[in-house]
Amino acid sequence: MKKIVNIVLTLCVAGLAYICVGSIMGSINFGKVREAREKEIIARLIDIRTAQVAFRDHKHPNKEYTDNFDELIAFVKNDSLPFVKKFGELNDKQLEDGLTDSKAAKMIEDARTAKKPAVAKKKWQEAEKAGLVKLNKKGEVEEYFFSRDTFWVLALDTLYPKGFNADSLRYVPFGNGAEFELRTGCDSSSKSGNKLYLFEAKTPYRAYLEGINKDELNNLIDLQQEMGRYPGLMVGNAEVGNNNAGNWE
Repeated sequence: MKKIVNIVLTLCVAGLAYICVGSIMGSINFGKVREAREKEIIARLIDIRTAQVAFRDHKHPNKEYTDNFDELIAFVKNDSLPFVKKFGELNDKQLEDGLTDSKAAKMIEDARTAKKPAVAKKKWQEAEKAGLVKLNKKGEVEEYFFSRDTFWVLALDTLYPKGFNADSLRYVPFGNGAEFELRTGCDSSSKSGNKLYLFEAKTPYRAYLEGINKDELNNLIDLQQEMGRYPGLMVGNAEVGNNNAGNWE
């Protein structure tokens, strides 16, 4: 009888050990999968933030974002952004004399675009006196010491590496076709009364972690909710300005 009891106890201990090990390994595996998937999702959220900031700066004079992925993706694929090619820097004396990059660039541009030869000659002489160019005996530019040339480049090529698929911006990696939630808002609570336009892009844990480990997923969601945090990954905030930060940062 004693022998049977010992066997039963041994089996119980082994069963409990198996359950404990399984629980620990399940937690570890869940953590590894979550980490790998969230790495790609965070990268996608950063891509969305990049597009939104460019959209705000170059598409809307009021500095507004968009809550429509069709509009955002169309901007990335079809619109162009200014790219400034820089050559030369202003020295200390030029800066002390009140010259700035924008003033120097305007001096060069005014000389280049002057229609009357006499005006162009005068403008180039002013640019030479300011130390921006060197003229030859004919009054022609022999050497530039400073230049700022603006080119317009497709937003897709400016913002992202070659081969980037702009259509992927809306989709949650590992989400089986799920799309990010995209919202916009406005905060006018500042003392100055100026409107601060906001955006957020987010996706819940269930969109990309469902089916791995139900208990671990529920525990993760409960923990975030208890701490008053969004149970998922999110960049920006449509209600309170946070400098477009992600909740992983």
